[in-house]
Amino acid sequence: VYILHTAVLHNVLIRTRHANIDSIDKEPPLDKGVIPWLGHALEFGRDASKFLTRMKVKHGDIFTVRVAGRYVTVLLDPSSYDAVIEDSVSLDFTRYAQVLMDRIFSLRLPHHNPAVEKAMMKQHFEGESLSCLSSTMHCHLQSLLLQAQRPCHNQTDWNTDGLFSFCYSLLFRAGYLTHFEGEQKSNRTDPIAVYAEYRKFDNLLTKMARTMLKPEEKRTAHSVRVRLWDLLAPAGLGEGSGSSTWLRCYRHLLQEEGADEETQRRALLLQLWATQGNVGPAAFWLLGFLLTNPEAMRAVKKEFSKISGQDSAQCPLLDRLQHTPVFDSALEETLRLSAAPFITREVVQAKTLHMADGQEYKLRSGDRVCLFPFISPQMDPEIHQEPQRFKYDRFLNQEGSVKKDFFKGGRRLKYYTMPWGAGTNGCVGKRFAISSIRQFVYLVLSHLELELCDPEAQMPEVNSSRYGFGMLQPEGDLAIRYKPRRSH
Repeated sequence: VYILHTAVLHNVLIRTRHANIDSIDKEPPLDKGVIPWLGHALEFGRDASKFLTRMKVKHGDIFTVRVAGRYVTVLLDPSSYDAVIEDSVSLDFTRYAQVLMDRIFSLRLPHHNPAVEKAMMKQHFEGESLSCLSSTMHCHLQSLLLQAQRPCHNQTDWNTDGLFSFCYSLLFRAGYLTHFEGEQKSNRTDPIAVYAEYRKFDNLLTKMARTMLKPEEKRTAHSVRVRLWDLLAPAGLGEGSGSSTWLRCYRHLLQEEGADEETQRRALLLQLWATQGNVGPAAFWLLGFLLTNPEAMRAVKKEFSKISGQDSAQCPLLDRLQHTPVFDSALEETLRLSAAPFITREVVQAKTLHMADGQEYKLRSGDRVCLFPFISPQMDPEIHQEPQRFKYDRFLNQEGSVKKDFFKGGRRLKYYTMPWGAGTNGCVGKRFAISSIRQFVYLVLSHLELELCDPEAQMPEVNSSRYGFGMLQPEGDLAIRYKPRRSH
């Protein structure tokens, strides 16, 4: 009783303090939770989507929650997102990013300029540089898929695997070879070894971000990071490293900013996660949805069959598959259902947030602002009918053109799905990621007979701890079997 009384009294004091400002200023509704200081941290970390959906029902499109000693204002109205995304004066993106870099990667870059890095990356992920990267990725995907078929003694034998493992492993290794290793060499780092260590790291990532590692997990996280730093150490060190031009330029940028050798290694792990952490899971969800939705699979295969004769090893699929509206819609729908990043800003000076409905709210300096597009627009039933259901043609008009008109409250939306972020959170590598997923799915469906081990199998549940960290990952896997197509 004493503990409960103390908690309630603490809530009253905190709530009073938070509201004790000039009466003309209106703050978002505050939900402190019953646990002093900790607030809603446990529920937030356990399943952010479920928790924030509950808060939205209770408070509306904007509210403030107490999370481990911090006030976090959550905005869930997509028509008002630009008020946050476009403000680089009162709101800061880099501070929280630096916190996460330290927690996850043990990395500090005090002299790093994100704007310079982004401008540099654009040079290497657009135009001719993008075509070159896509061509290299295509070659590595073909080679790795061929290796994956070798366990089959003949074309009547099946390989079995988990779809998540199959997609993540192949795309990670192809991406690693494309960016970090280049041409295969006898003395190169084994991509399988890098992937094995990376998966250990990836499995602990959300706990590292939330500082919730158990003692044994802390030791594992440290040893895995050290191992990956050693494996990545040679990458980007001059043309002889075989790394992509982008990675060499990135390492040169770090050197110019005064980063020592150890810091550069740690930064390479950050880039490994940034470039390889989402593409494999995205391909898993896409192929999983296609395998469990035969109509969607038939539609995508039909579209691919029309361009299969155009494909050649010399021409990257980025150039060959420009008009694939059915596939593009299926991918967009997949990302709507499985991309769940937070867009976070630190309030560095007090700001009045102007909502699209005319309401105004005061944001306090020192608080944090969080957008969660997964809840709205992506899973908002007012925007997308039956939002939990995979509809491969959701982003197609009846005549087959791309559908871009979605509405909420009678207002046409600028943001009706946001898997790639926006503003300073926008993904520079978006086109390369889409190209990689498209090439992978095309090669798998055109070169392999791929099917579920259990024809009645359904998609696995989501690992709810991954909300807020890019692409979601499944709890468990989806058992598949595959063999070479006779025509190949």
